[in-house]
Amino acid sequence: MDKFRIDSHKLMFHPKRVSEWLDGKNIYPIYMEISPSGPCNHRCTYCGKDFMGYQKRYLDTKIFMERLTEMGALGLKSIMYAGDGEPFLHKDIAQIIVHTKKSGIDVGITTNAVLFKEEIADEILGHVEWIKVSINAGTPDTYSKVHRTKPADFDKAVKNMVYAKKVRDEKGYRCTLGMQMILLPENHAEAVTLARVASDAGMDYLVIKPYSQMPNSITHQYENVKYTDYMYLGPELEKLNTPDFRVIFRSNAMQKWDEGSRNYKKCHALPFWSYIDAGGFVWGCAEFLLDERFKYGNINDNTFKEIWEGEARMKSLKWVHEELDLCECRLNCRMDAVNRYIWDLKNPIDHVNFI
Repeated sequence: MDKFRIDSHKLMFHPKRVSEWLDGKNIYPIYMEISPSGPCNHRCTYCGKDFMGYQKRYLDTKIFMERLTEMGALGLKSIMYAGDGEPFLHKDIAQIIVHTKKSGIDVGITTNAVLFKEEIADEILGHVEWIKVSINAGTPDTYSKVHRTKPADFDKAVKNMVYAKKVRDEKGYRCTLGMQMILLPENHAEAVTLARVASDAGMDYLVIKPYSQMPNSITHQYENVKYTDYMYLGPELEKLNTPDFRVIFRSNAMQKWDEGSRNYKKCHALPFWSYIDAGGFVWGCAEFLLDERFKYGNINDNTFKEIWEGEARMKSLKWVHEELDLCECRLNCRMDAVNRYIWDLKNPIDHVNFI
């Protein structure tokens, strides 16, 4: 059971914001993905943001914390720290996370966890809703090939999450701890092994998800992968579920990837979320970073309110509504399930009153 709705969406829990948007109001986002750091300590073979170049740039702590206070007041509800590079490479990441929560914004983190040191865990775990570790193999050797790093990093990541689990339980924190594997030809045989590793480490869940080709990615080695041959893993992984640990095998996302289809003809999701890269640029869509048509502004130059209500964003939304060809978009993008939901709201089937 996917109690966190990872293979679905949660927009239905925000009816007021959806209703305001349907009425034509300029709403503020519910969720943002933010990249505190440009560089990364790994070079994963599947990396969707390789085209960003792993630039050595970081969000300015002082300016960004001012924007966090502002965004919380404007109604932003959550931030996932992930993005262009590894979030724990930012020297002030713990301070930033604590301030994010104090600004009324929930925090999630996607990381490879190699740099998730004990002192950072001690400082942030009480301020974070969830931490999800990208760990794309069940053994150090395969891990080193997929992540293109040292085999020892596998044990570091697991060890750091074991410590996080210990701190969480001792302090009574609510932070959910999980791991994630992108299913690839190189690692599919180790999915069950990783599930056992995650369970033994005390994780709450392991996500097994499909690859999805980003429009601008340099790598194309997985763009033709199909998941029909891997569906046998679902029942095998389900056997490892316990009351305290779940494997979330994203079969819905895998099926959508294999079918290569959408039920919607326009992207309506952009008002509900956004992306800030490590240079402070605000983008309408994480799939089109560096595409000027999706660039709204920079938090180093303007307030978030000025950017969100600015001419560049309004022009971008108009272009997306009138001209964007969804064939340019990534299948199974982060907002795919949201778009399917909104499309049904705006294009209802017959007999909807017979609930």
